[in-house]
Amino acid sequence: MITLRDRYRGCLLGGAVGDALGAGIEFLSLADIRRRHGPRGVNGYVHAYGRLGAITDDTQMTLFTAEGLLRDRQQPTEGRDPAAAIWAAYRRWLATQYGHRAADGSWLASQEFLHHERAPGVTCLSAVESGHPGTLSHPVNNSKGCGGVMRAAPAGLADGDPFSLGCQAAALTHGHPTGHQAAGALALMVSELSRCVSLRDAVAAAIGRLRQADSGEETAAALAAAAAAAQQARLSADEIGVLGEGWTADEALAIATHCALTAPSFRSGVLHAVNHGGDSDSTGAICGNLLGTALGAAAIDHDLVEGLEGSAIISQVADDLHDVFGLGQPPPAQRYPAGQEEDSHE
Repeated sequence: MITLRDRYRGCLLGGAVGDALGAGIEFLSLADIRRRHGPRGVNGYVHAYGRLGAITDDTQMTLFTAEGLLRDRQQPTEGRDPAAAIWAAYRRWLATQYGHRAADGSWLASQEFLHHERAPGVTCLSAVESGHPGTLSHPVNNSKGCGGVMRAAPAGLADGDPFSLGCQAAALTHGHPTGHQAAGALALMVSELSRCVSLRDAVAAAIGRLRQADSGEETAAALAAAAAAAQQARLSADEIGVLGEGWTADEALAIATHCALTAPSFRSGVLHAVNHGGDSDSTGAICGNLLGTALGAAAIDHDLVEGLEGSAIISQVADDLHDVFGLGQPPPAQRYPAGQEEDSHE
């Protein structure tokens, strides 16, 4: 039996593993991937950022999304504002990109492995640097890049409406409806999977919610295409381009979902999700979130967890999310102090 804690750990560890598997090939064409790593592409970690198993900005920002949700729980119920807390966490993430130390007691921002620039998206950087968070009603830009969806999984592990929370978290930096609707859909799927719903039913629930949402049709159509293709056959690396390349939010979600739906195992699924000529780390991360939640942490191959940068910290954050949102315990104050003060990066 897969426990709820295993699903929480599987979500964050699985996403980080998928991210790290794609890190070294993110900007390569499929032909270049095959030229460097053989006709089947990568089958494990390859060197990126000076090591094997390196995470990218996808996992960095996922962890800070989780931190924002956990720190928000230190506030009295009437004073909670998850979106504002996540924004403050992204400001702390930004400080790590400039090598600054946490000034407000952030345990996460004090972790050395996060103080590295790992090709952060221009949209995320510019939006957080602006100091003005976007909202659903007041978009900060018109971007539908995948930088909002690739970090949204923790919103599905919190309480409340995961779709709305995922949308709000992504809208902080991505203003196009597709840029945040895809994040809401991922959060909803993660939430459904954490409650033992099948992956196919979780996808159907997300498509249904998207079709009810304003401007959700583009993402709904992308997910529906991914699911329909999965019913026919597993798209090969040469064929998966019919779903896009993954640079936009809807395409990244579609590719990752198709690979998860057709995966005979965790490893097979995430490797399928990274071995294409698009945004390999983001599609790998999202697929890893889905499969990790569905299958639990025990299904993630031992060598992939052992070689993963920051795996112990990632597991701790997952456990904290579980204890707070799964068990109803208060967040440990030494890791998640009250207050949402922003670190300066100037």
